[in-house]
Amino acid sequence: MNQPKISLPWWQRGVLWERVSASLLGAGLVMLMQSWSLDLFSYSFTVVLVGVVLFSLAVKLPQD
Repeated sequence: MNQPKISLPWWQRGVLWERVSASLLGAGLVMLMQSWSLDLFSYSFTVVLVGVVLFSLAVKLPQD
């Protein structure tokens, strides 16, 4: 038997997921390369890693 697909609008591939993940990647790189705050530098790897994971998930989501 075929089960109906559950379509959640926030769980579909779209520009929002890719923009959020790319923004996190960019912010993490800026945090990594700045020299005025040790706290920002400390969290930069975590932010980059979250951005990479989100981008990896975003490209695997079903199309709109």
